[in-house]
Amino acid sequence: MSGKSATLIVDNKSFEFPVLDGSTGPEVIDISKLYAQTGMFTYDPGFTSTASCQSTITYIDGDEGILRYRGYPIDQVAEGGDFIECCYLLLYGELPTRAQYEEFENRVTRHTMVHEQMSRFFTGFRRDAHPMSIMVASVGAMAAFYHDSTDINDPVAREIASVRMIAKVPTLAAMAYKYHIGQPFIYPKNDLDYASNFLHMCFAVPCEEYKVNPVFARALDRIFTLHADHEQNASTSTVRLAGSSGANPFACIAAGIACLWGPAHGGANEAALKMLEEIGTPDRIPEFVERAKDKNDPFRLMGFGHRVYKNYDPRAKIMQQTSREVLGELGIKDPLLEVAVELEKVALHDEYFVERKLYPNIDFYSGITLRAMGFPTSMFTVLFSVARTVGWIAQWKEMIEDPEQRIGRPRQLYRGEVERSYTSLDKR
Repeated sequence: MSGKSATLIVDNKSFEFPVLDGSTGPEVIDISKLYAQTGMFTYDPGFTSTASCQSTITYIDGDEGILRYRGYPIDQVAEGGDFIECCYLLLYGELPTRAQYEEFENRVTRHTMVHEQMSRFFTGFRRDAHPMSIMVASVGAMAAFYHDSTDINDPVAREIASVRMIAKVPTLAAMAYKYHIGQPFIYPKNDLDYASNFLHMCFAVPCEEYKVNPVFARALDRIFTLHADHEQNASTSTVRLAGSSGANPFACIAAGIACLWGPAHGGANEAALKMLEEIGTPDRIPEFVERAKDKNDPFRLMGFGHRVYKNYDPRAKIMQQTSREVLGELGIKDPLLEVAVELEKVALHDEYFVERKLYPNIDFYSGITLRAMGFPTSMFTVLFSVARTVGWIAQWKEMIEDPEQRIGRPRQLYRGEVERSYTSLDKR
């Protein structure tokens, strides 16, 4: 509590509401008693000016280009550690000691296999099913296979479910990919790190030895870390809303994956790549840049600017570096990647984009990187869901343990018909 209050005047009547302090960021007007005191609601489409909860996990300042996990700047987390350390930090609030890290990594590694009957579950899908549709179904189905850890009121069950999802969602994602391309499932290997294990499950085949490229593994590990959490975005809010009803954790994460599937959310990197395909070759960039500046032209440059960040996306710099490392390792000449590199130069120096702070964002670079590593565009959002699972779980656990938590119930501004009398069918 800041000690300050905000005054709302309606029909010459004054109402006082407390102003709350965060440890960082803007103050918040507590309007939880607004309806009780005034009989009125607030109107906030998209809840962009509404704090739906208290949280200690992630902090974003879009104007300053800041993203912090538990107080640590994202670049330090991504460059200084690995994804397992990031998971521990998001779940438990502090960086692990060496002993804590090794114990947590061992727990995750020992849970990577999924119930063998889940392979039969996959055969029910058509071969051309989108991997994200398989992810929504298979993660939701985990409640049927692991119903011993669905009691949300049991801290031990919550912990087991959390570790299970961090460990098994990559396995399910790799299975979705293998099923999609018609190859046999590859079991996880306990001697590989998290990212290397995922690459092995995706790209190995039983008939020959597969060696994980360490540059690819490090790149994927960074991608996972950069996407691990992003405050109260659409999918995270969906997980919290589903969880507020008391739904089991597997159902809540499946709900988050379903929301992430939307092109305005998790599909942004896929959209950026499709834009590059539309441009086609570097010599056509000036034409499309001019089209992007034309308000009457429906074409938009995807992968530039961000709804939250009005400055350079703090994740994009690391993703740019990672993209360079992967492309340098491959030494390939992909026309699409050449378009991306040239378009990036134009956007960083063109006055139109600089003035409007339309910098390349993380989706621009991650799409390029994932394509170079061999992932089809249909897998991009799946990889996003693998990374974001830990953030969703951390947010879900925080919500469950919050004594102020209530079932989500937004209100509305009703503009439909007023009361009218029903007329029987033969009189209409």
